[in-house]
Amino acid sequence: MSRLRKFWGAVQWRRRRQVRILRAWRKRREIVSLVDRTESIRPGAILLFCTLRNESLRLPQFLAHYRALGVSQFLIVDNDSTDGSRAYLGDQPDVSLWHTTASYRDSRFGMDWLQGLLMKYGHGHWCVTVDVDELLIYPHHEARPLKALTDHLESEGEATFGALMLDLYAKGPIDTVRYSPGQHPAEVLNWYDAGNYTITRKPGLGALWIQGGPRSRQFFADRPERGPTLTKVPLVKWHWRYLYLNSTHTLLPRHLNAIYDTDGGEKLSGVLLHTKFLPEITGKSREEKQRRQHFGDPAVFDAYYDAVIAAPDLWTPASTPYRGWQQLEAEGLMSRGGWG
Repeated sequence: MSRLRKFWGAVQWRRRRQVRILRAWRKRREIVSLVDRTESIRPGAILLFCTLRNESLRLPQFLAHYRALGVSQFLIVDNDSTDGSRAYLGDQPDVSLWHTTASYRDSRFGMDWLQGLLMKYGHGHWCVTVDVDELLIYPHHEARPLKALTDHLESEGEATFGALMLDLYAKGPIDTVRYSPGQHPAEVLNWYDAGNYTITRKPGLGALWIQGGPRSRQFFADRPERGPTLTKVPLVKWHWRYLYLNSTHTLLPRHLNAIYDTDGGEKLSGVLLHTKFLPEITGKSREEKQRRQHFGDPAVFDAYYDAVIAAPDLWTPASTPYRGWQQLEAEGLMSRGGWG
């Protein structure tokens, strides 16, 4: 690639970042503060940012999981929940809460709202940005909190931490799962696909693109290119000029996507345990099919929603029982890198 083309490409990416940051700044008026505890944020605090709707089933365990990892405060946008999520969150002493009735789809699927909060409160902090059905784990996470992880990353000159989103599922039809609030989802969603993944590199962004797993084989077998993207960058030492470009899959500036080693080694990485397939999944799919707020062309996903509503069994004889991070590392789904 010529120097001129490289320069022009860099200018275009910078312009795209600036436009979307400005868009997020304008979108800040769509969210209204309900509970503001941000004055308690201290230097060095690890923050978590999330957008949600109707997640009362998951919230107790979600908050407990990230508190145990060392998150100091949760900054959450509630997209007009009707199941009591908003009242529950408002009572939590470490939650700052915003509310909006605006379109999730028209806010870049919630990222514009979170971008504004990241710019205002996340600058200079290590920030976790996840969905409520994503539980971050990493090597030694039971004994080493996020502060130990971020200290190590900083000592290595890293500002980002990558993770594979790993779909967990039960054995049997997905609507027969029995789950109680506060229970760890892996107690009932205790299987996953150890293989069945493809990986490519997006040359323009320098990002990894991993696809596969149970959703691809069950719902997108005839069109794998439409399968979910499983690569995410959920932990970032934030700067107000940074931008999540495509959910938390990619970032700008582009160097932030270098979550892998190009010299044949392995970088430290984690896994997001994806707990999508709890028993509420069929009802949520019916609602989302009607709301049409899905990423991409909503009509394209009608068949997907219908397939989920039919409550298939995702388990196969090749499924692997979930036993913890050590097994995931042994299978190459996460890596401790040089973090012994």
